[in-house]
Amino acid sequence: MSNLLQVKQAYTGEVLKELEMHNSVQVDQMLSRAEKRHLQGALPIHERINILRKLATLVANEHEQFSQLIANEGGKPIRDARVEVTRAVSGIHIAIAEIQSVKGVEVPMDLSAAGSGRKAFTILEPIGVVVAVSAFNHPLNLAIHQVIPAVAAGCPVIIKPAAVTPLSTLRLVELILQAGLPEGWAQVALTDRENSEKLVTDSRVAFFSFIGSAKVGWYLKSKLAPGTRCALEHGGVAPLIFDQYADEESFVNGVVKASMYHSGQVCVSVQRVYVPQGRAGELAQKIANIAAKQVVGDAINEDSDLGPLILPKETDRIESWVNEAVAEGAQVIVGGKRINEVSYEPTVLLNPSKTSKVSTSEIFGPVVCVYGYQNIDDAISDANSLDVSFQAAVFSDDISKAMDIAKRLEASAVMINDYTTFRVDWMPFAGRKHSGYGIGGIGYSMKDMLEHKMLVIKD
Repeated sequence: MSNLLQVKQAYTGEVLKELEMHNSVQVDQMLSRAEKRHLQGALPIHERINILRKLATLVANEHEQFSQLIANEGGKPIRDARVEVTRAVSGIHIAIAEIQSVKGVEVPMDLSAAGSGRKAFTILEPIGVVVAVSAFNHPLNLAIHQVIPAVAAGCPVIIKPAAVTPLSTLRLVELILQAGLPEGWAQVALTDRENSEKLVTDSRVAFFSFIGSAKVGWYLKSKLAPGTRCALEHGGVAPLIFDQYADEESFVNGVVKASMYHSGQVCVSVQRVYVPQGRAGELAQKIANIAAKQVVGDAINEDSDLGPLILPKETDRIESWVNEAVAEGAQVIVGGKRINEVSYEPTVLLNPSKTSKVSTSEIFGPVVCVYGYQNIDDAISDANSLDVSFQAAVFSDDISKAMDIAKRLEASAVMINDYTTFRVDWMPFAGRKHSGYGIGGIGYSMKDMLEHKMLVIKD
């Protein structure tokens, strides 16, 4: 008998919906349907384009309904949830543009006598069944990044959304089918840990897309069936190095947004800010002055700047980490206390110990740490000191110096005079070291889901 999954309003705990979870038999049936679709052959590209065009319209028509879903189930403030839906619609259009430019390449055969009398070129074929495991923090847009590339590439896809935020994904897949994608090409799996592992590690899976914690992602990668390709997107402890920057007011406001957006529950949230020693306290106070003005409340409220943490246990964890940092010498400039079961005060810490959890691990909460540095080499060394490496940032009016710092930072992307949270959906998005494997971004994911086949013709 399947268990019931209760989806709750993130702030109030009110039950929004009860859903039947899928058991092992149903998981196997999903994989069989997906494999059957793959073996039947992909839909023609023009049909996929038409389906995606219709889908973009359908999602746009439900813009406010999706925004409400995101705010209620995921706790993202409604103003930010609306931005997520706009991005989601744009993401579908990006996939449409990408699929129209997909093509193979000609392989020169006359580079030596051995290849003479032959012509060769590659064609692109769908890799096969795609299984995606998604995260809670952007419940619609992450599904767009995992499901839509598969649909565009002609791959059957099964997505397992986060258990706390499945409603946006369920509605998206309903609309994909309404747009004309035949049954079996896109499915949603609501599974417990055991059945999720069975789904991911099945030999019928050709490509595995994962967004979530490093612990789970690397574990599942180690269990994949031989031949299964994958892409993993984990998190980081994003560093920002401040050198000198004339528009400090803009900088300070941006730091608050980049560290507190979605209550810090973003994989590239600014967490470590390195400031020249003589200015660290001053800038920490300026950041704190803005952070203190942030309105924390139910995400569905129009005036909320910060919504809740996704679960009470996350509030407990953040409280524990901040208390530890204070015990180990950090100065609380603002915040430092829980508000209720699912909310924590916007918090600015000055000079935590380099070994405190707030300095070494992704806090995924509304906490930003400011550190004073003696020289830029020390700041770069500290920024590079962890086993996670995703996006980083440097602020300096000296562009030559900023470029030098950027080249020395260990990151997949470095933002100059911008924040680690910057992203557009067509750019490559990837973690280094423990932060991930492969490259995300809609077009890049599509390339992962297509395989080159070379055809050689003898004259």
